[in-house]
Amino acid sequence: MTNLECIVEFIRGIGLECRAGTVHGDTVLPGIAIEGEALVFDGGRLRHEGDLLHEAGHLAVMPPARRRQAHRTVGKFAAEEMMAIAWSYAACVHLQLDAAVVFHADGYRGESAALIENFTQGRYLAVPALQWLGMAADARRARSLGVAPYPAMIRWLNDGPLSIGEEH
Repeated sequence: MTNLECIVEFIRGIGLECRAGTVHGDTVLPGIAIEGEALVFDGGRLRHEGDLLHEAGHLAVMPPARRRQAHRTVGKFAAEEMMAIAWSYAACVHLQLDAAVVFHADGYRGESAALIENFTQGRYLAVPALQWLGMAADARRARSLGVAPYPAMIRWLNDGPLSIGEEH
């Protein structure tokens, strides 16, 4: 199974729609559009399959009402951007993919190598926000809950009304 097939299967398996299609016009990440709860990717324009995980992370951390209304672009809240980064790393670990699949050299404003180093060394970002949403737990909280700590996820989708974010 290719990385793309593995990623698409995972995204669908957690309850998000992910389908191939034609993506017209400019999008934040080449070849990917968001239409409601669906990720649409254009195989001819998609540059990095890991970008699908990042965009899925945006949808995953949104409360369901906002997720249903998402269109074209997401990521207007700084906290959700950070959570999408953390979520996509957790997905890479879960799928046993190299972190460079999501943190590729063409993304993250030239900070991909720093993100890979930090995450692989256990210096995580946004875990408190994921924990607040009930999606993951840091090591201390995981012990008290009897669950595996981040990068393991308690659940992959924010299924409550809570949202974190401040426009950036």
